[in-house]
Amino acid sequence: MDRLFFGLGAASAFIAVAAGAFGAHALRARLSPELLAVFETGARYQIYHAFGLIAAAWAAARWPGSLPQWAGWLFVAGTLLFSGSLYALALSGVRWLGAITPLGGVAFLGGWVCLIVAAGGAVSGER
Repeated sequence: MDRLFFGLGAASAFIAVAAGAFGAHALRARLSPELLAVFETGARYQIYHAFGLIAAAWAAARWPGSLPQWAGWLFVAGTLLFSGSLYALALSGVRWLGAITPLGGVAFLGGWVCLIVAAGGAVSGER
């Protein structure tokens, strides 16, 4: 699982950088400043959680239990729901897509909670 999450994290970081460049160069003249900011928020949170996936990979390789795996899958789901809905909203202008975004945010938060709890077990000496 650690290699899978590491690979997904690296791929997600690649996509986030490409999306950021696309937004900065190709979309600047095509989107309103408001929708461009929405697109940029999607790319920013995608890169943050690409690193979260890499952290989940590291944790999965070192700490027993399912929490690091849950964290990784929650980061994947969060990226698809949060960043994906923001990209789609910005590119299409369809406002109801913004209703999906908070679900991704909850998935991101759940992933971080899983890593916090997993780290707590590691700190307390559980193996």
